[in-house]
Amino acid sequence: MNMNMFEQFMSPELALFPTAPLSILIPLFLVHHKSTLLGNRMTTAITWFLKMFMSNMTNQLTPKGQKWSPLLAGLILMILLSNLLSLLPYTFTPTSQLSMNMALALPLWLATVLTGLKNKFSLALAHLLPEGSPTPLIPFMILIETVSLLMRPIALGVRLTANITAGHLLMTMVGSATINLINTYTSVSSLALTLLLLLTLLELAVACIQAYVFVLLITLYLQENT
Repeated sequence: MNMNMFEQFMSPELALFPTAPLSILIPLFLVHHKSTLLGNRMTTAITWFLKMFMSNMTNQLTPKGQKWSPLLAGLILMILLSNLLSLLPYTFTPTSQLSMNMALALPLWLATVLTGLKNKFSLALAHLLPEGSPTPLIPFMILIETVSLLMRPIALGVRLTANITAGHLLMTMVGSATINLINTYTSVSSLALTLLLLLTLLELAVACIQAYVFVLLITLYLQENT
């Protein structure tokens, strides 16, 4: 049992070496790399997933926006694998760290904004003033839209961090209750174990959904600016 529930978000070490890179390298052992042979089931599933995802995400983008497809595909794979691998015991949860999520969200958001200013300067500035705004409210509307624009990367990073952190903390609490009650209240412990299994399934869904939402919002920002 952890003395502090937040210790699960610290990178575990083995002989003073962090074990997080080892967990990140696990998918590499499942992918077939020999170009002379057909891909295995894992590579086939990944290829199918990427084709389906990119066709659904980028069909609304312009040809300039579709050039971001390799970046978006790599981004969703990285976030998805980080979220899923963090559910394994004794692994590190990179996406629970706000610093990492902001390091992903801020440059990508800034790249979409700079792309819009480069390709459609007038239209990008026009987004700061909704059409039909009353003349006396124009300065306030521009201020509100500017703040809303600047809050986008913060919302991206905080949303991913909060969802991953909250789910893991809840699983830790229920798991600790299950272990503590197993010798005294067996029936209550069984209910807690059932709840833990359901929470694990929920976290699997949350891991996939949060990766999808993160990349979807980046795609929407890109659609506005291309």
